Amino acid sequence: MEEKRVIEVDDYQHGLIINSLNDKRNELVELGRDTEFVDETLIEVMDAPTKNQRKKYREMER
Repeated sequence: MEEKRVIEVDDYQHGLIINSLNDKRNELVELGRDTEFVDETLIEVMDAPTKNQRKKYREMER
C-alpha cells in the first residue's frame, strides 16, 4: 500500500492549497496537457474532512 501523509491546515491554508491547485490545473489546460492528477488531488483536498468530522466518522464505524 502506498504511504499517505496527513497534515493539519487552517481554513486560510486550505483555501490557499485549493487556489494553487486550481491555478496549476488552469495552466495545464492552457498548455493542452493532462490534468487528471491535479483534478484528483484538488477533489481530495476539497473533500478532506475536518478533524471533528474524522472523529465522528470513526465513531460511526464502531
